[in-house]
Amino acid sequence: MRKKYFFDRIKIEKIKQEGEKMKDKRASYEAEPIRDFRELIARTEKVDPSHIAYKYKIKYDKENIEYVCKTYSTFKKDIEALSTSLLDLGLQGKKIALISSNRYEWCTTYLAVTTGDMIIVPLDKALPENELQSLLQRSGAEAVVCEAKYISAIKNTKDSQLKHIIVMDETTEADCISYEELRLRGRKMRKDGNRAYEAITIDPEKISIILFTSGTTSTPKGVMLSQRNICSNVQAIGMYSRMLPTDTLLSILPIHHTLECTITFLVGTYFRSTIAFCEGLKSIPKNMQEFQVSAFIGVPLILESMHKKIWKGIEEQGKTKLIKFMIGLTKILAKLGIDIRRKVFKPILDQLGGYLRIVFVGAAPLDKKIIQGFNDFGIELVQGYGLTETSPVVSCESDTKKKPGSIGFPLSNLELKIVDPDSDGVGEITVKGPSVMLGYYKNEEATKKAMQDGWFSTGDFGYLDKKGYLYISGRKSDIIVLKNGKNIYPQELEFLINKLDMVEESMVFARNRNSMDTSLCAKIVCSENALEGKTQEEKKEMVWKEVQKINETLPAVKHIKEVIISEEPLAKTTTQKVKRYVEIQKTK
Repeated sequence: MRKKYFFDRIKIEKIKQEGEKMKDKRASYEAEPIRDFRELIARTEKVDPSHIAYKYKIKYDKENIEYVCKTYSTFKKDIEALSTSLLDLGLQGKKIALISSNRYEWCTTYLAVTTGDMIIVPLDKALPENELQSLLQRSGAEAVVCEAKYISAIKNTKDSQLKHIIVMDETTEADCISYEELRLRGRKMRKDGNRAYEAITIDPEKISIILFTSGTTSTPKGVMLSQRNICSNVQAIGMYSRMLPTDTLLSILPIHHTLECTITFLVGTYFRSTIAFCEGLKSIPKNMQEFQVSAFIGVPLILESMHKKIWKGIEEQGKTKLIKFMIGLTKILAKLGIDIRRKVFKPILDQLGGYLRIVFVGAAPLDKKIIQGFNDFGIELVQGYGLTETSPVVSCESDTKKKPGSIGFPLSNLELKIVDPDSDGVGEITVKGPSVMLGYYKNEEATKKAMQDGWFSTGDFGYLDKKGYLYISGRKSDIIVLKNGKNIYPQELEFLINKLDMVEESMVFARNRNSMDTSLCAKIVCSENALEGKTQEEKKEMVWKEVQKINETLPAVKHIKEVIISEEPLAKTTTQKVKRYVEIQKTK
């Protein structure tokens, strides 16, 4: 027995050592640790205070465009000034809501609040008025910083604790405070010797941010995050992929969303990159050119659209065969250590501004063909996975380790395990580590349900391959359980359907014909112009034929038995996630 115990200990020790090696191998770089947002700002500003932190437009008239540049020194001073004014209003320790589009004032407010020992509550600017008011009331915010167009909705919020409405734009409302006046007042107070800001000690472990989830399946929950949560995530991301001080990041996704906020805003700041603001989805190509964008955070919908436009242009010029030949040639040369992609495909890269080198992709899996398509032209795509509750990144590819189809390795400062895996190794993904939330705001029941002994249940199902790469199968709440006990992950089927040229988007769900039979149904929105001139029945017949071809490649239990053709886009959250419960209700 003693001998067996000795060898068991050796075996356990060996497994631990291999695990540590695996942990080290996941990362590509070392990254300087930061404990809170004050350290983040100080680290950035002291290296090169004159470096451009932000560039954006303040006038959009074609004949009179005015560009503004803010250095990291100015950025830091604006944060300190605004925070000093907020503290002077008696808001230390209080909650402050933030509602606006992606803009410089949003960024300064976020850091002024959090570095001044106040709690920031970023809200989704695209929410309907009643939902915005509900979250404002639930948050218990005593002040709100917003754009002028939200003043009416804010004032009409019932049972709110609001004492101050601070407006980013010019306003004639007598009972509102000007953001600019506060900033200038804070500058003067600091010049006159006010050091209230410096007197504050930041506790990185306590609540600093409340983020409300998008509510795709239920009432939005308030996720409580600390500065340690987010800073540990920023540092870990920096060990996997590098942004450069020479990079200009285009902020496209809603900045209140944790993916955009952490990666574009905070990781971009960590690496002293420059941040520019997109004017809208249709303006992406124009903004990429005028701001010389080299990186951005995107969702599959944006990347798929860009890829389609590139190849449509190639086809219209009659250069399809030439480009495909050159792709093959550059791949051969790459294997010999000669990378000439960006020179050969410069005309194509110029359509994207000419500087784009890397895109971080989240929210949903991206087709391998799209990933390879961008890579062929010399643009790297880095896929990742995360949730608001994990600040947000759980796993991502690195600059040196990629596997199309996967979502990379779990971050090196996180533990990840698959709970109750089935015969294919698929089970619920659970995570433990410094970036996992403190809990749900005023919702102990939901917190207990999601957190067990420090492990957070993500609600996503997936598996790890032999090399440690993580793959997502689908949301736990979306899984369709058939009468024979088989689990169907609708995202897998939607992924195949969405690859059809005639399909814009789709949603697969279960249709209960009777108590003994559950069949799979696909609700499909056809691409604009793809089936132009066809009747609804003709469209359905053509789509059904293509879906039957997909069925032939799948096990019988995964066969789609019915299709519904929709003329309207699927209902979505502001982060472009399909509201399944809304769409399912429509079909009843």
